[in-house]
Amino acid sequence: MSALGAVEAAAGPLFRPLGAEDGEQQPAEIESLCMNCYRNGVTRLLLTRVPFFKEIIVSSFACDSCAWSNTEIQAAGRIQEQGVRYTLAVTSRQDMNREVVKTDCATTRIPELDFEIPAFTQKGVLTTIEGIIDRAVAGLEQDQPVRRATDEEVASKIDEFIGKLKQLKEVHSPFTFIIDDPSGNSFVENPRAPQKDEALVVAHYKRTPQQAAMLGLGAEEANETPADSVEDLRNEVLQFNTNCPECNAPANTNMKLVQIPHFKEVIIMATNCDSCGHRTNEVKSGGAIEPQGTRITLRITDPSDMTRDVLKSETCSVEIPELEFELGMGALGGKFTTLEGLLKDIKDLVERNPFSLGDSSAPGKVEKLQEFSRKLLDIIEGKTKAHFVMDDPAGNSYLQNVYAPEADPELKVERYERTFEQNEELGLNDMKTEGYETVAAPAR
Repeated sequence: MSALGAVEAAAGPLFRPLGAEDGEQQPAEIESLCMNCYRNGVTRLLLTRVPFFKEIIVSSFACDSCAWSNTEIQAAGRIQEQGVRYTLAVTSRQDMNREVVKTDCATTRIPELDFEIPAFTQKGVLTTIEGIIDRAVAGLEQDQPVRRATDEEVASKIDEFIGKLKQLKEVHSPFTFIIDDPSGNSFVENPRAPQKDEALVVAHYKRTPQQAAMLGLGAEEANETPADSVEDLRNEVLQFNTNCPECNAPANTNMKLVQIPHFKEVIIMATNCDSCGHRTNEVKSGGAIEPQGTRITLRITDPSDMTRDVLKSETCSVEIPELEFELGMGALGGKFTTLEGLLKDIKDLVERNPFSLGDSSAPGKVEKLQEFSRKLLDIIEGKTKAHFVMDDPAGNSYLQNVYAPEADPELKVERYERTFEQNEELGLNDMKTEGYETVAAPAR
């Protein structure tokens, strides 16, 4: 049996539930030096367990000589694998009495007042939300006499802000209370535990390298953290440097891996140029070419169809039979947008055709383009019913089924075998994925 186990067997558990009877929960007293008057005072240590949370050590110092006192808490366990963020919607006086464990590395915010208590500016504390506000008020009031003597304007603004903090305790209007702790050792009480508290949102997150370094874990976590997993890529927007395709100025391209419901993963890339304002976005399939091609036909019958999500890959062609219109593969590139957005892009592409404008345009061509634009606009506005067809030999395009997982009566999805020409266009005829190791290299 370990030493800790022997102690618990003889004297009961070291960490007793918070709020236990005094006879069961006696603090240990240690004589220690007062840092205010340098005489001896008493430090009391209490090892306790917060319900539905973890063990903590509460320490309290009091000096009988100068009446100086101090209270703080320390987590009895190790730093957690993830940081934690508690977001509470305070709506009543009862919420002000919720118990709070706030470590010294936690940041406290009240967005409605643009108020923040940065990390490492206060010692860890076991208190209530009202207690957190009282400590903040006491900290602001501490140097007010000096400020009134040196800078009356600043002192009056701080007095006004202190008044707003005190009004929060009355909860005349709801406000948001946030504790963000990269160590994962802070806590906000859920009075309905183990049931879910609708007013309290608890979010766990992966620490950034800066937060890990702040906690003294930079080198350790760098050695322990494996290479980026697919799950990390799904939750992160990657950014890399590139040049603007219009003005060739340095620009940034953002890339994000997105899972489309009832379909597959795609990679969305967006480039913004601060110099010329050029913006572009493109979608790449995150998976392999499908064994069969896909032909998707949607019968547009209602304006709400314009809100359907559309993934058009770079190998997909688009057809609108009622307008005798067909857009070949490669045009517009890959796009992830709505049906309305794709139709507007098609409209802009047709209207910006340089060979249909100016002196090079044939007689009557401008009128035909204007007529086509009017008909396409009628379809976008829901005035005309039409069929929208997407044909993708690679099978990597998608049109949202608003009835999913049930069948959509207006949507038809067909799978077909690719022709030799389509495989040639996709580069599949010369691609050998099995037994390529045994093929001898051609003689030179």
